[in-house]
Amino acid sequence: MFVTTEHNVALTKTTLEAYIAEIAVGDKAAVGALYEDTKTAVYGFALSILKNASDAEDVLQDTFVKIWSSAEAYSPLGKPMAWVLTITKNLSLSKLRERNRTTDISEDTWLLFQAENPTVNTEDRLVLNAAMQTLSSEERQIVVLHAVSGLKHVEIAQLLSLPLSTVLSKYNRAKKKLQNTLKEGK
Repeated sequence: MFVTTEHNVALTKTTLEAYIAEIAVGDKAAVGALYEDTKTAVYGFALSILKNASDAEDVLQDTFVKIWSSAEAYSPLGKPMAWVLTITKNLSLSKLRERNRTTDISEDTWLLFQAENPTVNTEDRLVLNAAMQTLSSEERQIVVLHAVSGLKHVEIAQLLSLPLSTVLSKYNRAKKKLQNTLKEGK
């Protein structure tokens, strides 16, 4: 059984503060090390707030992007984990507010959109509709905005008021879901 001593706790605080100081001067390896030491706590905390594994993964990623961009502003007060988890909490709460703003694309709107595209035949529409139903409403929005509307991921992030990293991860996750659905359908 592992017993935490005061020495180990102090070492961890010192180590985490050292990582943050290294990140502040642009050390990418320090981000990886900080991630390895804190990922379980960050993910678990995000999951406890969001109650959704996919959203918690997004917040996990966004937390370390935020740490990278904010490390210079960190002032060492002996509580580096509290700082990391405060970032996680704020991003999680933002994600909860975002859920309330997101509206699902109605079935009628989706069918109208498909009908307006003359290059898609009836069989393709049925397959596409079934595949798109496997995606969350936000994933569908991102796929449609990128693949159909031709918007860049940066533009989608601005339009949906999402971090770029979230848009990229959701787009890639949606692509994988669509690929798996289409493979299963063949």
